[in-house]
This record gives sequence, C-alpha cells and structure tokens, in this order.
Amino acid sequence: MNNNWLIGVDLGGTKTEVILMDRQSKEHFRNRVPTPADDYSATLETIRVLVQEAEAQAGSTAIPVGMGIPGSVSGITGCIKNSNSTWLNGQPMQEHLCNLLQRPVTLTNDANCLALSEATDGAGKSHHTVFAAILGTGCGAGISVNGQILTGPNGVAGEWGHNPLAWTSQAELEQRPCFCGRRGCNETFVSGTGLSLTHRLITGKHQPARNLVDQAHNGDHQACETMNQYLEHLARGLAAVINVLDPGIIVLGGGMSNAEPIYEDLPGRLSKYVFGGECTTPIKRAVHGDSSGVRGAAWLGGENLS
Repeated sequence: MNNNWLIGVDLGGTKTEVILMDRQSKEHFRNRVPTPADDYSATLETIRVLVQEAEAQAGSTAIPVGMGIPGSVSGITGCIKNSNSTWLNGQPMQEHLCNLLQRPVTLTNDANCLALSEATDGAGKSHHTVFAAILGTGCGAGISVNGQILTGPNGVAGEWGHNPLAWTSQAELEQRPCFCGRRGCNETFVSGTGLSLTHRLITGKHQPARNLVDQAHNGDHQACETMNQYLEHLARGLAAVINVLDPGIIVLGGGMSNAEPIYEDLPGRLSKYVFGGECTTPIKRAVHGDSSGVRGAAWLGGENLS
C-alpha cells in the first residue's frame, strides 16, 4: 500500500466525485461525473474509472480508497441501507468494490465524511466533538469524536434528519411526508426542499430554496417570513442535538449552509430551546464547502494505513 496518497470518492445521487490528496491536505487531482441513475453495475464501473484516473495522476497504484455514500452500511448484513439512491440498497457494495479495485475500500455515510473532513482540517479541527449537518436537497448529519467518526453498532449515529422536529405539533408534522415513510422528519423542515415546502404552506406558491434565500435577502416580505420560520425550525432541530450530544461545534454543509441569516440569527434563537436557557455552541459553515464530503472520504481511506 502507498502511504503518501489518499483517494476519496463522494457518491451522490446525481454526481460522483473523486479526489487525490496527500497527507498534508494538498489536493492534486479532482474529477466529477454524473452518477448513472438506477444502475448499480454502472455505478461500480464509474467508481473504478475515477479511481484509475486518480492513480494515473499519482503515478502509483493500490492506493486505499474511502467513499461517502447516500446511505449507511448495515452492521448485520454488510449491505447498504437507508439510501435515497435506492438502487444501492441491499447491495454488499464494500465487498464488491474491494474485489473490483483489489484493495481496501472503506464506506460510510456522506455526512460522516463531512464531519471527518471538518474535524481533521476544517472548522472543527480544534474541537473534541463535532456535529456536522448537510442541509441540501435532503438532510443528514455525522459525528466526529477525537477526530474519528462515530457510527454506532447500528450504523446510524448522527441520523438526525429522520427524527421528528422537536417542539412541533402533530398537525404540523403530518403536513410533511418524508421519503423514509414517516412524517415530520427534520429533513422535511430544514433541507432546501423543506424551506420550499414551508413557503408553499404559508403562501400556496412554490419557489426553489435558492430563490427564497435571495428574495429574503432583498427584503421580499413573504420570503422573509418563510426564512423566519425556517430559522425557528432549524433552531429546534439543532437544540435537540445540543440537549443530547452537547458538541463543541456544529458545522453546516450543503446548499442551505450558504444562507447568511443562519449565522447571523440562529445562535440567538438556540437558548430558547436548549435545556437551561443557555447556549454558547458555535455554528459555523464548513471550511471546505462542497469539497468536504470527498475530502473526508479521502481521510477515511487513509485510516486503513494509520
């Protein structure tokens, strides 16, 4: 095994990205291609080609690979579960990739990769416990403790997105069906999709999340009310995390993490919901932005040689 290089793969529902890094955090190669939808074999082949491209740039072979996936690995079966890229579910993907690439391949949830990246050399690098949440089309989270991912015996540590939003009426929860089969999950409130749904429930109109953030910034009354509701939802969701985990920092990634009101207004709202009425937990944007997932995957792969 080559001890100098790290390869990370970020497998998303629409894109798959590879990165080649060294152990000093320097990026040497990156490529991003569309993910073959609904085709497991083609997905494996896409990963193989991307890894081969990264190795060509390194001039080295048999570099260990870490990968972030939109789901988790069952500790019982070793197969993928809970993925909204449903063609992955039930597949022993880690085994298949190890055989295909002829080397160790380590898989974990993409939000775990965000947490590991930001704990290693990002916003959370000076903190013992990092809670990192992806606020994108969906919503997920990962936990890093002492620079290592916490997954748990069921492989679901940090699956914050699929708990019901705290301090919310049952009637309001029922308005928000989730792909997981339940209603009122955090994901249906604090993702970009959740922001759009909030706006539709308030106004009867559909607007993409990005438009709503821009309109609120420009002073549109309806968009401002939607953002106010969104911040209350996010405050409840993150306060519930603080009440259980009390992390040293909360790091946010995904498209909604670029909304400035989160960092301006959210900290002042948390103490209303945190037990004891006090909260000093910093809320920070991911230093590496949308690169955090693939960088965290590379660090994960490097643990095979640590």
